[in-house]
Amino acid sequence: MAKTQKKQDKKQTESKRSDRIVGEAASAIVEEIIGRTGFRGEVTQVKCTVQEGRDKGRAMRRNVRGSVQIGDILMLRETEIEARRIKSKVTKGAYT
Repeated sequence: MAKTQKKQDKKQTESKRSDRIVGEAASAIVEEIIGRTGFRGEVTQVKCTVQEGRDKGRAMRRNVRGSVQIGDILMLRETEIEARRIKSKVTKGAYT
């Protein structure tokens, strides 16, 4: 395979990946803060209700990075995938 053909193939696959990400964002309101997760507790798991889009009215768990409180509005790229439940009540990486 020629070098120019390999470069063209690589450009085509990159454009396909970016097309999946781009789309309509759906808003969701934070209803409940479930707990902290992540290796150092930097991620907060929340329960939110989707306000618009195909899954309007659906309550789902999501992982949020950064500060978040009840009543905040999240803009979700997709509403099909839900976060896994937190198994233990570990806060900020402390295992005691």
